[in-house]
Amino acid sequence: MEAPPFTITPSIIDLVAEIAEKVGSMGLGDTEQSTPMLRRENRIKSIHASLAIENNTLSLEQVTAVLNGKHVLGPAKEIQEVKNAFNAYEKLDEWKSFKLNHLLNAHALMMDKLVDHPGVLRTGGVGIAKGETIVHMAPPASMVKGLINDLLLWLKATDVHPLIASCVFHYEFEFIHPFADGNGRIGRLWQTLILSEWKAPLAYLPVEDLIRRNQQEYYDVLALCDKTADSSKFIVFILNLLLQVLNQTHSTDQVSDQVSDQVKSLLALLKNSPKSATECMSQLGLNHRPTFRKNYLNPALEIGLIERTIPDKPNSRLQKYRLS
Repeated sequence: MEAPPFTITPSIIDLVAEIAEKVGSMGLGDTEQSTPMLRRENRIKSIHASLAIENNTLSLEQVTAVLNGKHVLGPAKEIQEVKNAFNAYEKLDEWKSFKLNHLLNAHALMMDKLVDHPGVLRTGGVGIAKGETIVHMAPPASMVKGLINDLLLWLKATDVHPLIASCVFHYEFEFIHPFADGNGRIGRLWQTLILSEWKAPLAYLPVEDLIRRNQQEYYDVLALCDKTADSSKFIVFILNLLLQVLNQTHSTDQVSDQVSDQVKSLLALLKNSPKSATECMSQLGLNHRPTFRKNYLNPALEIGLIERTIPDKPNSRLQKYRLS
């Protein structure tokens, strides 16, 4: 069984060490460290971001509403994508990353009612186009089953650190493109699964959100690795994003420890939708606007936990506030 081509560089070693130290210092080896609410919020972020990369236009608020069982005005296909993705992510702890039948099951859930043959390896050719240019032509369909089986066997047997193995799998999976559709979202889901097998709470770390924010670089690095036939640069790219997410999570946790109960109550109020100052005061049972601004609104704005919906006109009568 031949290992996929990649080189463990000094920068990769440094990143793995830094991430492992960060995970340890944050207590992420313990699934009890994060609350069910925080885990759900991060999972929704992951789903929203991964689908947005695939051109799903629903906002984070709409995705949240769909998963809360509320009626949402939007394309039926995109609403179905959200429901499917949630069903797939919720099954993470039931799957083994090296099992082909689990991978097929994940695709069946993720692409249910979206493609003709969910959960089935492709039988035709497929390529990735940018405009009218083909930027990646995947291996022929006759090779797909053998390639994906070899990759899964390597994943099962490798002694490479899971942080590195997850990135290698992600890249190789996208290179093989084993399904007719849905490869991007499944590749990101499976990397999350591999990371969660190392440390369970990483199942709820929204790396997909940073991939979305760096989407062009994500595609550029994939293309560069195709040309060099080596996934090392992709490993560095993803590990850097993972470290950024961990740093952001750590900063958020520190801020949460420092903010007042008043600010925390305001954040809870804005969790599902933006609200005006008047709406916030009413729901918080406050009548004195200066007190609201001094103890609730201004501290949250100054720390950067909330933001104005109309930032260029802070005094607009239509102004509302939302979580940053």
